Amino acid sequence: MEKINIAIADDEQLFRKGIRFLLEREANFNVIFEAENGQELIDFVTHTEEFPDVILMDLKMPEVNGVEATKIIHKTHPDIKIIALTSYGGKSFITNMIDVGASSYLLKNASPKTVVNTINEVYDKGFFYDEIVLKIIHENIISSSGKRIKSDLDKKLLSKREIDVLELICEQLTTAEIADKLFISPRTVEGHRNNLLLKTQSKNVAGLVIYGIQKKLIEITPDFNL
Repeated sequence: MEKINIAIADDEQLFRKGIRFLLEREANFNVIFEAENGQELIDFVTHTEEFPDVILMDLKMPEVNGVEATKIIHKTHPDIKIIALTSYGGKSFITNMIDVGASSYLLKNASPKTVVNTINEVYDKGFFYDEIVLKIIHENIISSSGKRIKSDLDKKLLSKREIDVLELICEQLTTAEIADKLFISPRTVEGHRNNLLLKTQSKNVAGLVIYGIQKKLIEITPDFNL
């Protein structure tokens, strides 16, 4: 079984130990580091030889907060997936973390099953957003013209197969699942994914999801209550 290396950044020791105990009960999870602030985490990632695959990141921490730490780590180590795990569920907190590169956003009152599932989903697919987060991302896109994708980046720029792959990415399917569904090889899926990143000017898969929301490839229930 492939192990997922995990780091935890939170200034509350009791919470860190509790979440570590929860995660280490999973056979495929390996907690390799705990940090009590963003600077400790940045220093670890900068000097370690064993990188985490996934980081659970609190937002409010001393020295360097979670938003800044995410921004720095995402820039220097884009392959590390960062999941916000915080008590703050406001739209501005969610928007800021997604903007700086978070792959998912969880509240600390989430169930243990949800935390475990989110880590596995982020590791497998690169991101995992529930309906609440998707709706907030959508609202942020339509209310901020500066973040909109240029009109010439339209469907006419994408091939039919690229659109098929993009739609399935937006449904949060893995590379293998997309390959099976479209009867193509995983390598071909990765090729289409790379082309999509270039054509939509997205930095990562999360950016493709945002593009998919704007182009109405993701249906968000209009009466979903926040």
